[in-house]
Amino acid sequence: MKRLGIMILLCLLALNGVSFAEVQTAPAPQKIDTGDTAWMLISTALVMLMTPGLAFFYGGMVRRKNVLGTIMQSFAILCIVSVIWILWGYTLAFGSDKWGIIGGLDWLGLKGVGQESAPLAPTIPHLIFMMFQGMFAIITPALITGAFAERMKFSALILFSVLWLTFVYSPLAHWVWGGGWIGGTLGALDFAGGTVVHINSAIAAITAVVVIGKRHFYGVEAMPPHNLPMTILGAALLWFGWFGFNAGSALASGGLASVAFVTTNTATGAAAMSWLAVEWIQRGRPTALGAVSGAVAGLVAITPAAGFVSPLSSILIGIGAGTFCYMAVNLKQRLGYDDSLDVLGIHGVGGTWGALATGLFASTAINPAGKDGLFFGNPPLLGIQAIAVAATYVFVFAATLIILKIVDRTIGLRIDEEQEFVGLDQSQHGESGYIF
Repeated sequence: MKRLGIMILLCLLALNGVSFAEVQTAPAPQKIDTGDTAWMLISTALVMLMTPGLAFFYGGMVRRKNVLGTIMQSFAILCIVSVIWILWGYTLAFGSDKWGIIGGLDWLGLKGVGQESAPLAPTIPHLIFMMFQGMFAIITPALITGAFAERMKFSALILFSVLWLTFVYSPLAHWVWGGGWIGGTLGALDFAGGTVVHINSAIAAITAVVVIGKRHFYGVEAMPPHNLPMTILGAALLWFGWFGFNAGSALASGGLASVAFVTTNTATGAAAMSWLAVEWIQRGRPTALGAVSGAVAGLVAITPAAGFVSPLSSILIGIGAGTFCYMAVNLKQRLGYDDSLDVLGIHGVGGTWGALATGLFASTAINPAGKDGLFFGNPPLLGIQAIAVAATYVFVFAATLIILKIVDRTIGLRIDEEQEFVGLDQSQHGESGYIF
């Protein structure tokens, strides 16, 4: 009877065109893992917290009359992108690849995106992967607002954010993470957003600064931060949320997430200390604003490398970030451009250093899915990283310039001189941040 059963089974398999060998060797499909799912739910919430954290970070650095207007910009972007990402942003970034440039419309309005395994992260639900990536899409345009702080119309911000997310962020995210030419064909490494988030936002920011122009009386009148404790609180929230940003980019709760968690914290501490050391030597005293600026520079720089480098390498990346970003921020005065809250100096320089440092320090001993960098016997990776950075510069500048011109010609970008004198809080929202 046993032999008869085996013969019947073999006959049935043959009729269905399946060999016994295929049955024996076919891999079992990956199932959704509750541990990975729990970690990604937490990571998604942590990254969401970063945008309100950024609002406090920026809000404390502007003048008192602009604190609510500045915070409102980040909060409005959180709301706007939350909807756009569902409707069309996600499918443009992660839909089926079209010519290495853009995602298809497979998932327009989240059609076909549900509780099943995510294509790029099979141990978590597709909805969670989509929402995690959505939090990256939210904070990126929010970062840009620091460059033109205290002078953009709120209506212009809304229109700019919709257009920029659609025509700049989503295509670039596809190039790097969605199967496009930078990540797929070129083979550049970006673990959590050095190009997609930081260089992207910084180049868009400096483009906006050029188009919008300086604040009135910039360079003549002192414009110090009005509430540094608020800025420090914002930086602390950013640091806290960044664990989800970087360690969550492992898309699972295993060892790789642990590496990214440690390198993120280590680089941040090293960058803050290196910024303070350079500042102390040059100016004779360390400042609180310098400490938090250095910490954010370290967070930025380690982002593309977090899951590819060792903790010891992350110290070197952090030291470089604190030093290079301090120098870049101080160059602003000599060059005369009004990047209000130093988006280019911190996110642009820090993101560029981090992307190139990945080409130096990446190691397959840390992440077998990555590549070795220059210091581990693979010099070409540094060139690949440089090409990715340069391509990001060119694309983001050109596309953002066109979008800014469209917004300016239609509804206007900038508040007038009287509104700027009154401040964003009253002129744009009819409110005051402080009532004494």
